[in-house]
Amino acid sequence: MFKKILVACRGEIAVRIIRCCREMGIRTVAAYSAADRSSLPVMLADQAVCIGPEKASESYLNAEALIETARKTGCEAIHPGYGFLSENADFAGLCADWGIVFIGPPAEVIRRMGDKQAARELMKANSVPVVPGSGGLVNTEDEAARTASEIGYPVLLKASAGGGGKGMREARSEDEVRSAFQTARAEARAAFGDDSMYLEKLIEDPRHVEVQILGDCFGNIVSLGERDCSMQDHHQKLLEEAPASFLDSGKRQMLLETAVRAAAAAGYRSAGTVEFVLDRDRNFYFIEMNTRIQVEHPVTEEVTGIDLVKEQIRIAAGMKLHFTQEDIRISGHAIECRIKAETPGVVRALHFPQGFGVRTESHLFAGFEVTPWYDPMIAKIIVRGSTRLEAVRRMRRALDELVIDGIRTNAEFMHLVTYHPDFIRGQYDTGFWEKHQGEIGDWLKKGAPEHAAG
Repeated sequence: MFKKILVACRGEIAVRIIRCCREMGIRTVAAYSAADRSSLPVMLADQAVCIGPEKASESYLNAEALIETARKTGCEAIHPGYGFLSENADFAGLCADWGIVFIGPPAEVIRRMGDKQAARELMKANSVPVVPGSGGLVNTEDEAARTASEIGYPVLLKASAGGGGKGMREARSEDEVRSAFQTARAEARAAFGDDSMYLEKLIEDPRHVEVQILGDCFGNIVSLGERDCSMQDHHQKLLEEAPASFLDSGKRQMLLETAVRAAAAAGYRSAGTVEFVLDRDRNFYFIEMNTRIQVEHPVTEEVTGIDLVKEQIRIAAGMKLHFTQEDIRISGHAIECRIKAETPGVVRALHFPQGFGVRTESHLFAGFEVTPWYDPMIAKIIVRGSTRLEAVRRMRRALDELVIDGIRTNAEFMHLVTYHPDFIRGQYDTGFWEKHQGEIGDWLKKGAPEHAAG
C-alpha cells in the first residue's frame, strides 16, 4: 500500500480523499492554489504545497507543477479526484513516465473513452446499444445538416472531447443545425482545445441513468448498481438517487450486465461510471463513460456499504477486489442534493444537518471565503432511507436544517423541488428543471402548496 499520496484536487472531494487516506494509514499532501491557502483540505492534510496562483490553468491544471510537487514530497501516487486533470490522458501518461501511480485508469483507457465518437464505435462493436447517430465525425455545416436529415429531427450536436454539457446543442431544423454547429464547435474548442463534433438523434423526455463500475488489475469487473441522475439544469446534475426507482428488476439486470460488458470492452480498471440515456419506452443507450470517481458516488456508497474511494486506492496499489458481483447487495434508497453557491462571499455562519441517515460532504467552515474562481458546488447533502419516500422526507428535513449565511445558494430552491408532485412520484426526466423552474420559483415567494406535502 502507498505511504504518501498527493491530493491533486480541491473542495469537498479533496477532503473526502484525505479522510479516507487517514483511515487507511496513508499520509497526504494537499496541492492547493493561492485562492485555497486557508481551505479545509490544507488544514486536514499532513502536508500542503502551493502549486500556483488562483487561475486553475496555472495551478490545478498545471501538470508539471503537480508532478514536481509529488516528486519533492516523496508521494508514490496522485489522486486527481474529479474535474481538473482527472480525465486527462496526457497527465495520466506523464505520471507513468515519472514512476508515479495515477489513481485512476491507464492513460490509454482514458484516451479511448474520452473520445466520444471512438467510444461509440467500441461499444457498437461489443453489442452495447448506442444512440443512432453519425457514422463518424461531422466536419462542416453542410455535412451536419445532411446527416441530421438522414437521422431525422430533433438531433443533438456533441463535442467528441466534451463533458459537463459543454459543446452540446439541440437542433430541430436545418437552420438550427447550422447555427448550433458553429456555436457548439466554438465552445468545444475553447473548453477542450478540440472542436471535433458528431451528431446523435435527440432522445426526447429522457431519463439519465449511470452504473457504478469497479475493475481491478486482474480483469475482475463488478457493477454496484445504478443511479438516477435525471434532475439536471442544462446537462448539469442537481440531484441524484440510487437505485433508479422507475426500473423494473428485468430492465435493471440488463442495464447492469451491459455496463459491465462496456467496461470490459474498454479494458477498464479503477472506479468508473457507464452512462446511459433511456427513452420513453425504457430502451437504454450508452452515451459515455466517466473514467474517474463521480460527484454522486456517495449515494452508491450508502446503498452498498462500499467505500468507493478506498477501493479506488486499493486497485491503484495493485490489489485485487475482495468481493464478487454476488457479494454486492443494494439496501434502501439514497438521495444526494448538490448545494451550489450563487454568489461569492464569506460564510458568516454555518450549520450542516445531522441525525440518523444524514451525511454531508463539504469543505466549508465559518469564515471560509467562496471565490468565483472554481466550480460553484460547495456541499453535498446525502440521505438514506429504508424506502424512497422515507429518503425524500429525510432530505426535506436535512435541507430545512441547513444554514449557510453570508452567500446566496440554491438550497431553498432544492428544498422546494422535493415537494413537487412529479419528484415525489419519481416521474421526472432531464427536462424537469426547464418545465418547472418558474413554478418552483413562485413557491419561493408564496410557499409550496399544501397538496405537495407528499
